[in-house]
Amino acid sequence: MYVAEDWKDYEIIDASSGEKLERWGDYLLIRPDPQAIWKTKKVHEGWKHPNAHYHRSKKGGGEWKFFELPKQWNIRYKDLVFGLKPFNFKHTGLFPEQAVNWDFMREKIEGAKRNINVLNLFAYTGGATVACAKSGAAVTHVDASKGMVTWAKENASLSGLASAPIRYLVDDCIKFTEREIRRGRHYDGIIMDPPSYGRGPGGEVWKIEDKIHELVKLCSKLMSDNPLFFIINSYTTGLQPAVLSYIINTEITKRYGGRVAADEIGLRVSLNNLLFPCGATARWCK
Repeated sequence: MYVAEDWKDYEIIDASSGEKLERWGDYLLIRPDPQAIWKTKKVHEGWKHPNAHYHRSKKGGGEWKFFELPKQWNIRYKDLVFGLKPFNFKHTGLFPEQAVNWDFMREKIEGAKRNINVLNLFAYTGGATVACAKSGAAVTHVDASKGMVTWAKENASLSGLASAPIRYLVDDCIKFTEREIRRGRHYDGIIMDPPSYGRGPGGEVWKIEDKIHELVKLCSKLMSDNPLFFIINSYTTGLQPAVLSYIINTEITKRYGGRVAADEIGLRVSLNNLLFPCGATARWCK
């Protein structure tokens, strides 16, 4: 498992009975998580006194209950700063487990000793965008949500990257990729963090099982002559690491050589030192 071990401002304190107790900076949040199927005793005091608790509804969705939590606050990962705020569907605007991929990309970019162009698809609030730009890459940030792209700009500014070479686009990722191919654009690194299901700004339907292979195949045409990395993240249970590896090997390795490493991605639970699963990731590099 790829494990993000270097956080100071974030931790999973405990997890049980479909929920996890997390520390985000100075604040404790309880959020639902379907992976926490075990029913261990909730002994940590934070379970009784959180700053916010997201309650899942039996009808779908849910709502936050707040106890002395600011509307927005910042946390830091190494030299990166991110603004957080709880919003619908239990999220805070950041996936902390992705820090292990941020470190991987930054090492590749800094080791290349040349100008690097990165494409970040389904880029959300810009964790990977900020990480790559901080190491000197030019980044194209694409997401279907205007609100998420605005949030990504705020995160870049918090990390001192307001004037960095980041191109922000509100667009459907497949349509954007098709246009980039026609324009003859190429990228040294490509990241994609697709949702299980979603809609583009024009109502385009995205279902990961139906679309992911098509998108990877398109992206293979955008890789430069000397590419650095290609990364896919998945939070969909059916897309195991071996599935992601198979797709990348079929479309990227076959064309450019290199190798794929795929595994679960996760975080350590501080109360018992066990590993909590947070999805899957596959990395291609030369």
